[in-house]
Amino acid sequence: MGDKPIWKQIGSNLMWNKIPHYYQLFDNDRTQLGTTYIDISCLKWAGQQFQGKAPIVEKLSSLPFQKIQHSMTAQDHQPTPHSCITSTVVGQLKMFLLKNINNAWVCTNDVFRLALHNFG
Repeated sequence: MGDKPIWKQIGSNLMWNKIPHYYQLFDNDRTQLGTTYIDISCLKWAGQQFQGKAPIVEKLSSLPFQKIQHSMTAQDHQPTPHSCITSTVVGQLKMFLLKNINNAWVCTNDVFRLALHNFG
């Protein structure tokens, strides 16, 4: 992994370590998802926009379903201006924008849209 650019290493770490942790919290105690966001974070959920840690956790906690099946099939990461990383995790998941704040990578933007796939 050391031969990859740093932004690919960070993105891959997100894919294999952080996303499973995120969905564990999502499935078991959504109120704990606040540790994933900061006050300037944004969530776009099926066209609705939420900004800030509290509104994001409130929206996620209010969802009527208790668990979500997730399947990570591919990943793509690229650097952006202002030292951010766009991470797209393909499957039935989300797109994240990561930013390093105080030596910690946090999710500043999060996009989710339910997509039904016909694999028939």
